[in-house]
Amino acid sequence: MTSEFQPPYVPLSDLHSALNTAGFALLSATAVAEWLPATPAELAALHAGWDHLPADAYLKDGGRYRSRRHSCFVVDGGRVEQSPHRAHWQPLEYNALHGGMQRWFEPMEPEVVAQPVWNRLLVRLGEAASALRGAQPWYVEAHPFRIDTTDGIGRPTPEGAHRDGVDLVAVFMVARHAIKGGESRVFEASGPGGQRFTLREPWSLLLLDDARVIHESTPIQPLQDDALGWRDTLVVTYRNGGFQGD
Repeated sequence: MTSEFQPPYVPLSDLHSALNTAGFALLSATAVAEWLPATPAELAALHAGWDHLPADAYLKDGGRYRSRRHSCFVVDGGRVEQSPHRAHWQPLEYNALHGGMQRWFEPMEPEVVAQPVWNRLLVRLGEAASALRGAQPWYVEAHPFRIDTTDGIGRPTPEGAHRDGVDLVAVFMVARHAIKGGESRVFEASGPGGQRFTLREPWSLLLLDDARVIHESTPIQPLQDDALGWRDTLVVTYRNGGFQGD
């Protein structure tokens, strides 16, 4: 028996209305596979890139628990164009721990970006952003993350509950291995309401209207003290008008 709060998934047909009404929407792995669309083999091939993520050299808490890459794209309708590699930058008002820094992460591997499912994923998320804010070019930052228990504890959001300073945030739960914790929490930005749940299904999806909600994930710990555990996610943000820092 578990005390975890289960994800309040919505049917695929209710995706846009849920995002507009509540400020967030959750899709099950089955719904995501139908939405993209994507086969299990395609998603497994995409996930293979998480085995080659360099360590995050910018963690101000001194931790060694995060590995990541970062690439940028412009999505305009059905057209996807990768942008020249650039630093990831956020203002202090959105990231009190790492804001104001130019963080140069290694780009996503070309063989990952070249997979057809990657373009479909970016286009689908662009459709969700356009349904929320109106059709326009979207400035996209993609972050494959692995948080592990090398330090005994891993922090998916060391900056705490936050907004990202964008229009739409997509958080794919890609995989979990030998961990406990990692609960997702979503709060109203201007009210008392909130939800908490644990994403476990590989390739389930949390979509967030960044103007209306604040989000965070709780730390992870290994299931056994002598075993390494990890949590793989893909965070993709959509912003109108340009990239942050331009």
